[in-house]
Amino acid sequence: MSVRPRPRQLAFSLDHDKSFARDDFLTGPSNAAAAGLIERWPDWPNPVVVLTGPEGAGKSHLAAIWAETTGARFLAGRALGQADLHASLSTGALVLEDLAGSDIDERRLFHLLNLAREEGAFVLVTARTAPAGWALQIPDLASRLRALPAVELGPPDDALLRAVLVKLFADRQLAVEENLVGYLSVRIERSFAAAQHIVQRLDDEALRRQRPVSRVMAAEIMISEQP
Repeated sequence: MSVRPRPRQLAFSLDHDKSFARDDFLTGPSNAAAAGLIERWPDWPNPVVVLTGPEGAGKSHLAAIWAETTGARFLAGRALGQADLHASLSTGALVLEDLAGSDIDERRLFHLLNLAREEGAFVLVTARTAPAGWALQIPDLASRLRALPAVELGPPDDALLRAVLVKLFADRQLAVEENLVGYLSVRIERSFAAAQHIVQRLDDEALRRQRPVSRVMAAEIMISEQP
């Protein structure tokens, strides 16, 4: 008599709302300068400033905090070419998000910066890399961008990475032991994106197995993801 294989438990990944409240932004040496810049508004060195850093470093969170304070509108860098620039600056503050040096509508960006200056508007630009390294074709735009104050959000230190892991687990209502947080913090890539990835993977796997998150589970996941 044949035995049917036990069906595999399926995990249904649920969206978890991210809180962009000021109290939920965790600060450390890697992002203190950027957080300080946002808090000092409107006492900025220039009406246009740039926040740079890798994916998941906190650029969007800081932009949301600033927008809550200023009433800023949001404009994606990739949508710059189709945007109504006057409408984008109508509140006197704009977040230009995820501007990529390899894919910029230079003429529209130059026009936006000039328009912001004429109207006395503030612009917060977020990007993964600093404008000084972008290969631009319009010399005046390149020099204007190089002159802008740019603050980098770097990789988290040990304490901040552990705090981020604790918060990510708490956001998903996952109760974990302190030794698991310590285990992960010294084994994953030192980045916010890596922390988000491992917590999501553990959440999904715990749901699939119908078991609590554990250090053993974390070790199995990391081994399975090794190249």
